[in-house]
Amino acid sequence: MISKGCEQCAKGGKMVLFVYGYCDQRDCFYCPLGENRKNVTDVYANERRVESDEDVLEQAYRMDALGTSITGGEPQEALERTCHYLELLKDEFGEDHHTHLYTGITGGRENMRKLSEAGLDEIRFHPPYELWGDLHGTEWEDILYIAREEGLTPAFEIPGIRAEEEFLEFLDEGAADFCNVNEFEMSQGNYRRMQEEGYELKEGHMSAVDGSRDDILDVMGDHERVYFCTSVFKDAAQHRRRLKRMARNVRREFDDVTDDGTLVYGKTYTEPERFAELGVPKEFYTVKSEHVEVAWWLLEEMIEEGDLDDGEIVEQYPSYDGQVVERTPLA
Repeated sequence: MISKGCEQCAKGGKMVLFVYGYCDQRDCFYCPLGENRKNVTDVYANERRVESDEDVLEQAYRMDALGTSITGGEPQEALERTCHYLELLKDEFGEDHHTHLYTGITGGRENMRKLSEAGLDEIRFHPPYELWGDLHGTEWEDILYIAREEGLTPAFEIPGIRAEEEFLEFLDEGAADFCNVNEFEMSQGNYRRMQEEGYELKEGHMSAVDGSRDDILDVMGDHERVYFCTSVFKDAAQHRRRLKRMARNVRREFDDVTDDGTLVYGKTYTEPERFAELGVPKEFYTVKSEHVEVAWWLLEEMIEEGDLDDGEIVEQYPSYDGQVVERTPLA
């Protein structure tokens, strides 16, 4: 049985709240952060840059968020801010809004207490790679028990660089509830550094790294509380399902929602009065400042019949930034 946080993530129901871009502990060669997130103090709710608390809540409502994952940089380096957003989300959505946090430092008892009191449910530790295999008897073992004593669910979340049996020992000892292993990936943010370390993309994959997956599954995959999250699943399931949740909430009467969770509509620079002349029902189009957006199939039909001269079919993400995926001219 997967954790509650992972279950919600698999449904596309977790909002991703990026609270702080700095991480002073180390510069991991595999850190996936892009230039717009690395070493910044900005906050992002999913793709949206946050200017106010209302922005965070609006984004959560936009996707019918079941819970929130808090990430960075290092969220514990901005503890007051992190706790503020935890309290904000719990106050708005109640205790059932599940929260988990990713951290690369131990933090200590005071941090664990503050996070728990603010409403954090689950904390996922990512120990420095150079310490893997030597964590017993260190602060990394202690913090697992401390976190639990303070009311948090302690776990590990690690990149799939290599198999490591020590994480299984922590599970069997009852120190950690589970261990998530994310398939090792290259991103725009780490591609150069990963290549310098000798890693290459797996053939036929856009982000998965060639190498350690089989060994990790052989050593760790049979444990009932180890979950291996593939790059394909993160893209095809988590991200796509999150988009679909958004699309259902923000779609207009005339928007089509694709299997990928994108929105499809028509766009034309025809004068709005022309639609009234043609008797088009108001629910089938929306007048913007410089153009008109309309049901794509209706626009296509009107151009084919000569009622309109120009137009295009637009496919875009339902996210706040509304990134356009494709434009198909009709005229």
